[in-house]
Amino acid sequence: MSEHTLSLLVDNQPGVLTRVTGLIARRGYNIESLSVDRTDDLAISRVTLVVGAEHTPLEQIKKQLHKLINVHKIYDLTNEDAIERELLLVRLRVSEKQRAEILEICKMFQAQIADANGDCLTIEASGNHERLAALEDMLRPYGIAEFARTGKIALSRCPTH
Repeated sequence: MSEHTLSLLVDNQPGVLTRVTGLIARRGYNIESLSVDRTDDLAISRVTLVVGAEHTPLEQIKKQLHKLINVHKIYDLTNEDAIERELLLVRLRVSEKQRAEILEICKMFQAQIADANGDCLTIEASGNHERLAALEDMLRPYGIAEFARTGKIALSRCPTH
């Protein structure tokens, strides 16, 4: 399945996200990842969507999204040189010996210890999907007690002058 990354600038109002996601769902696309927050303009929010589609172009959906009155701009970052990040929180139950090993893994991935209490460590890391999946794979043998990942956020790279 191919994934498409869309970044939308929309009105920061109740119901806008429901209209956007409803339109996508009604067309049979699955939303793999969703992240929303306001921008520097308090009246505008940025919605970052990762949409799964079987070799189907999103042109029709983008046209229909443009028709929604609350959607101001749509950026298709799928084939762009964009900066993409996700956040991962992982909780592990570890021994003293394992702590040192895990700290070395954290250094390799530029991850931070977000919380440490007794035999429990919570690790925080950000990066692209592949990098976080690799970190998760490295930590899995230590016994992941719990983890959470955010959706993708993305911005186009700065234009060169």
